[in-house]
Amino acid sequence: MSAVVAETTSSKEAIKGRSPRQIAWIRFKRNKVGMGAAILSITILTLSFFAPIVCRILRIDPNTLNLDILDNSGIPKLPHGGISLSHPLGLIPGTGRDLLAQLLYGSRISFLVAILTTVTSLFIGLMVGIIGGYFRGRIDNYLGRFTDFLLAFPAFFMIVALSEPVVKRIESTGIAQGNSARMLFLIFFLSFFGWPGFSRLIRSQVLSLREREFVTAAQAMGAKRRRIIFKELLPNLWAPVIVVASLALPGYLAAEAVFSYLGLGLQPPASTWGILLSNATRFVTVMPSFFLITAGSLVMVVLAFNLVGDALRDALDPRADR
Repeated sequence: MSAVVAETTSSKEAIKGRSPRQIAWIRFKRNKVGMGAAILSITILTLSFFAPIVCRILRIDPNTLNLDILDNSGIPKLPHGGISLSHPLGLIPGTGRDLLAQLLYGSRISFLVAILTTVTSLFIGLMVGIIGGYFRGRIDNYLGRFTDFLLAFPAFFMIVALSEPVVKRIESTGIAQGNSARMLFLIFFLSFFGWPGFSRLIRSQVLSLREREFVTAAQAMGAKRRRIIFKELLPNLWAPVIVVASLALPGYLAAEAVFSYLGLGLQPPASTWGILLSNATRFVTVMPSFFLITAGSLVMVVLAFNLVGDALRDALDPRADR
């Protein structure tokens, strides 16, 4: 009898239910590529956030000019671009600054722009998608036409054309000056042209959720619209929000690099990956290591975040195991 009870207890423990969060985490852990990319992404974000401490530990400084190590043409005298124990990734030609320190400090600005843009665009898209999908009718029609209008705009050319006049207008109002005004411009316009696609995704999810039984039950019990939106719909939208955020962040990171490379983003003496890449192109023939390390760092980070996004999408998909 005791053996039967023990067997029943063990069988109950074996079939113990798991929450959707636990199931998603188990699926994500099975994806070795996604786990490796997540570890790499967290490591890079940590190094970027604690860049001053990391540089102090490695005894490197982003502003020190090692001019004595450069030759007359500004190229490091040491082989392989000045790579040594004192300078793990070498020196920047022309100035002699440590490349690793510049990459760490530059990543802070690049990640700041990318994170703020991602949060802003996702917040606007989430609100517009929920309002349009839940209320439908005339409200959804107006929001849909406005979204179509924004999607029809060539965002890249609009940012290129409006960069200088808008930055000057921001500076004239006293809101921000110099690179701060340029950063504000990038965040605003990238967010302005980035939310419509996300709002379409959220709208389609809300249109499906509002017909589900739990929403109908809440309406039958007299729940107010605010409660239905924030208590019933919003908790069921976190899966697509997390996936889109993980995929949008590297996109905005690359966008910041592109606009800084073109001279439309932040400018020296600030340091971003786009500025470093722009400088690297001038020395690509005489010092290819500078270009390869800078471009390779950007590619590695963007690829890591994209792989994390793909892994999250598979883990949060309830049909992934079928």
